[in-house]
Amino acid sequence: MGVIIDRRGVVQFVVVGDSRSVTIPDLSGFSLGPKRLRGLRLVHTHLNDEPLTADDTTDLALLRLDMMAAIGVLPDGMPGHAYLAHLLPPNDRSQAWMRLPPIQFHQLEVDFASFIGALEDEMAGRPASSSRPVATGAGGRPEAGRPAAERAILVSVMSKGTRGAQKEAMAELAELAASADVTVLDTVMQRPERINPKYLMGEGKLKEIIITALQKGASVLIFDQELTPSQIRSISELAEIKVIDRSQLILDIFASRAHSRDGKVQVELAQLKYRLPMLTGKGTALSRLMGGIGGRGPGETKLETDRRRVRDRISHLEKLLKDLSRARRQRKARRSETGLPIISIVGYTNAGKSTLLNALTKSDTTVEDRLFATLDTASRRLRFPRERDVIITDTVGFIRDLPKPLFAAFKATLEELEDADILLHVVDASNPRFEEQIESVERILKELYLADKERLTVFNKSDLMDRQTAYAEARSHGAVSVSALDKKTFPPLMRELERRLWPGLED
Repeated sequence: MGVIIDRRGVVQFVVVGDSRSVTIPDLSGFSLGPKRLRGLRLVHTHLNDEPLTADDTTDLALLRLDMMAAIGVLPDGMPGHAYLAHLLPPNDRSQAWMRLPPIQFHQLEVDFASFIGALEDEMAGRPASSSRPVATGAGGRPEAGRPAAERAILVSVMSKGTRGAQKEAMAELAELAASADVTVLDTVMQRPERINPKYLMGEGKLKEIIITALQKGASVLIFDQELTPSQIRSISELAEIKVIDRSQLILDIFASRAHSRDGKVQVELAQLKYRLPMLTGKGTALSRLMGGIGGRGPGETKLETDRRRVRDRISHLEKLLKDLSRARRQRKARRSETGLPIISIVGYTNAGKSTLLNALTKSDTTVEDRLFATLDTASRRLRFPRERDVIITDTVGFIRDLPKPLFAAFKATLEELEDADILLHVVDASNPRFEEQIESVERILKELYLADKERLTVFNKSDLMDRQTAYAEARSHGAVSVSALDKKTFPPLMRELERRLWPGLED
């Protein structure tokens, strides 16, 4: 038998199990919210007077209970020992919980109000209001006065590919998290022989990660691999924190950075198409504490209503996108009437495209050292030394495995590349992964049917490299080496563009 008791000492649930265990009921009415503990403690019997089991401590950590207590039962039916365990604040030993020494039931005395107050103070990084019966660590506390922000554990599960490729992918995921203003608390990489279709990894390992995330105060798990709706639901059932994948992270970044009407419509459309398959009554913020997924009767009616509203909104946005596309074609026609050549800048995100555009045209488009700092297309006029003008356009940065809904939504914008006379492919030559980034850009251009479009490769950020190495790398790839921060490096680029745009121009 077991009882679940709240902070006031009120018994909220009485549960009866079998000879081995009790089943914890639905605790959705006692949501964690921003708290580290749920405000409930479980006291149950162990019929053979045995200590707390691994399942007991796992439930303690996953459910964020105030305390887990077992009362041993002696052969004559009288109470034996009391076995207690509680959670710990983040500590250098990465220890999630503490078991207290067993004590005779009739000798048990715990000032629970003082104990739980001190524990929550330490978990929140505040000085303990009173002493607790056990010592705990205090590592990893948030800085005082620091505003609350998303805190994440990054997870990668790969059964194919090299460990080096996995590390590089995780490094990029960390950059994406930083671009979304997410604080990364820890990273976890696993390489199982086979991918678990339900959890990606083994359930035991996943529970370890969730316990670590809850102990460190993480608010979200971010997976580098794209998760299916069923995987998101299965993983979310084990923990009361958000679960998203790399695609959702990129979509969130785009949503926060899109400023033009075109960009906002495209991002919203991509998000709705991405989330529609995941509507299952509870959404993606599910928890094992929320009971059954979906529901019957009225639950299904509301679910169908939600889906219909999403589909209606998608239809509206697609129509609006067509109207915006017509407006873009009209603007394009007006540009064509001028007869000016068009140069479109493409490249991997954070390769320095906007910085190069600003330097070439003396403009001031937004520039930041982060992934997807700018999303909206910018067009400027560029004058060459021989009094010849062109239109130069900066496009959204590319990235490997661009989410399909996002690619589809932005395809209309990227189709403007078809009218370019030259694609200026800007590469961050200082990035150790620049060759993989070049391949990603080439792959996307092929999907846009632009593989045959003339392009000039520009190796940017030569200022971050040895001078001779920068020029050697550029020559080996048939590229021009520049630093967008140093206009003295621009003449070779301008001469090559002139040669290609006006081949009959005399020297």
